Amino acid sequence: MTDQPPERHTRSHGRKSISATLKPTELITATPDLARAWKAQVITLFPEAFPGVLDLSLTGKALQDGLWQLDAIDLRPFGEGRHRNVDDTPSGGGAGMVLRPDIMGRAIDHARARIAPDAPLIYLSPRGRPFTQAMAQDLSTKPGVTLICGRFEGMDQRVIDHYGITEVSMGDFVLTGGEIPAMALLDATLRLIPGVLGNAASTVEESFSDGLLEHPQYTKPASWLGHDIPPVLLSGNHGEIARWRHAQSEALTQERRPDLWAKRKET
Repeated sequence: MTDQPPERHTRSHGRKSISATLKPTELITATPDLARAWKAQVITLFPEAFPGVLDLSLTGKALQDGLWQLDAIDLRPFGEGRHRNVDDTPSGGGAGMVLRPDIMGRAIDHARARIAPDAPLIYLSPRGRPFTQAMAQDLSTKPGVTLICGRFEGMDQRVIDHYGITEVSMGDFVLTGGEIPAMALLDATLRLIPGVLGNAASTVEESFSDGLLEHPQYTKPASWLGHDIPPVLLSGNHGEIARWRHAQSEALTQERRPDLWAKRKET
């Protein structure tokens, strides 16, 4: 088999970076990198799942504008045998199957040769460290990220150890694979990249930006089915409005996320 299987690339437009190469033009199948674009790589058994919802709304427009690009790398072509097997039974016995280290290692090497070395390498795993807004903010400042979507009973531990992979969890629940968590992680990160939302101020007062849940939001009409907008929001007094919103954020955080409130009090 070849170490350079074809990979699926989503469409995107923007300024292409051009560099010299000894490879004949007709043999180049990969999508050229876009200059200054934030790069997302996703290693998955289901590349057709991407970009999914990321191709919609503001993230979709940013993809088309070349603010970021996506390479969905199919794990299957790296597999062994006629059926391109990627998994095997767990050592020591047990239910399910485990992604083989040699297969995943080839896929990772293929991906990492095509992204900046300081781009994080992340495995979406329910046993990983919890994903947070701070983590999304940090990722948005990097040149991109390589995400590994697990399947079956997970991935051989030796791959994680060898590559120093960071395991990240999207919550205390288990899914059939890492594709949905990968999309959630990318969505949370992409919206923080300059130009994606268009209005940078919209990320300043939202939930978790300062360790608090976001305050309630209201819009017209002023009265709806007997429910009125709080008068302070219609007062025009911006100082009072800011104090009201902050108090609401504190009250909601204490009630719904005592863990966040405890961390905030510690600092």
